[in-house]
Amino acid sequence: MLMVAKLLHSSHGFHITFVLTEYNYRRLLRSHGEEAVRGLPAFTFETIPDGLPSSDDDSTQHVPSLCDSTSKNCLAPFRCLLARLSSTPGRPLPPVSCIVADGIMSFTLDAAADLGIPAVLFWTTSACGYLAYNFYRPLLDHMTCDVESDRKEFLDARLDVLIPEATGLASGMRVKHLPSFIRRAVPDDDIAVKFAIRETSRAPMASAVILNTFDALEQAALVALRRILPSLPIYAIGPLPLLLRREIPTESPVGSIKTSLWKDDSSCLDWLHGRKPRSVVYVNFGSVTVMSNEQLVEFSWGLADSAYDFLWIIRPDLIRGESAVLPAEFLKETRERGMIGSWCDQEKLLMQVEVGVFLTHTGWNSTLESICGGVPMICWPFFAEQQTNCWYTCVEWGVGMEIDTDVKREEIRDVIRNVMAGDKGPQMRGKAAEWKEMAVKATQSGRESSVNFDKIVNELHYYQRNIGCA
Repeated sequence: MLMVAKLLHSSHGFHITFVLTEYNYRRLLRSHGEEAVRGLPAFTFETIPDGLPSSDDDSTQHVPSLCDSTSKNCLAPFRCLLARLSSTPGRPLPPVSCIVADGIMSFTLDAAADLGIPAVLFWTTSACGYLAYNFYRPLLDHMTCDVESDRKEFLDARLDVLIPEATGLASGMRVKHLPSFIRRAVPDDDIAVKFAIRETSRAPMASAVILNTFDALEQAALVALRRILPSLPIYAIGPLPLLLRREIPTESPVGSIKTSLWKDDSSCLDWLHGRKPRSVVYVNFGSVTVMSNEQLVEFSWGLADSAYDFLWIIRPDLIRGESAVLPAEFLKETRERGMIGSWCDQEKLLMQVEVGVFLTHTGWNSTLESICGGVPMICWPFFAEQQTNCWYTCVEWGVGMEIDTDVKREEIRDVIRNVMAGDKGPQMRGKAAEWKEMAVKATQSGRESSVNFDKIVNELHYYQRNIGCA
């Protein structure tokens, strides 16, 4: 979302009010200090509550609870914020005349309708992930078991059912490759399914939907989305990191604005530099994934036994309910070839020639950043549409290998060796290089993603001329 805001402000002259939840605003202050939210004269920050009990934890919130709460509790404070932004005496910015919101914040559409202004939804998933969510409603009856005692057997039998090709999803996909909540394995999944159905069904209320992808990568999914949502303009405007790099000079003041909730460990890049090309395994499971300490130990020894150098990002809240405890023997054995960091500038790191493979949860930002860097992936999807991204990464795009959910050190060791030096490696690196080249082309001036972003800008400028935009 911040990248879209930066592009609208720096390259196209829009006044930006960037809205965070109060919880994330406090985390941002702790990570980067007051400077992070100081903004610029025409790029300011505001907050609204998320409806959950106040907390000063420095960890990712419980996602189903957060989704449920924002859908029920955020509209009223957001309306109040819009009213204040439009009526504050002496405010240097013009009144609000357009809203660009996260795709799962559809309450903003109601606020936009109140004011008679356009609202664009930015779905931060892949196009294939967004398409898959749109099939939750017809699949719901198929995945509902009336007898609780038979639930697990019932659901397991349906996970291998093939998805009809008419959906526009990739041939050979099964129910288990859809966003994970449809499995309804735990009560949280039921909350997430209802939320996903609500948010996708409300999307046609928007003026447009934008996606951080590019036509060559997800053309079939984009065509399918436009077919099932014929009245909703859908634009592929990615990869945003490459578009941002082309449009905004490094010395631009807006380039220094960050909203990462974790503080970067600059020593990660220092450690990486000078190592042999494509010699390092980079490991990062994103900002939400959690695991057990037993799984952490399996990953540890898989990395150690692979005999390759590795850079491993371990967030403070990575381990479910406790602190990460790495085996002392592992730390001793790998001290000359391993680096453990708390967070890093991943986009920049994946552009470094030293990185040979990315062990990832296949969240969409991570997947796309790896494609931009031309880096093949080892995939361990955790939840949501990560299962869908994993299927496409491994099967459709040919740049990944999946490891089992029940992670074992022997499999990790063998897959790393296969990608780094085995038969699979050259083929995956070749495909990764091809996708990287296509990603770069998509964001060049006059090409599809750049043109699509300009279309959005032109539509918003129309409203800016008629109302004034912030």
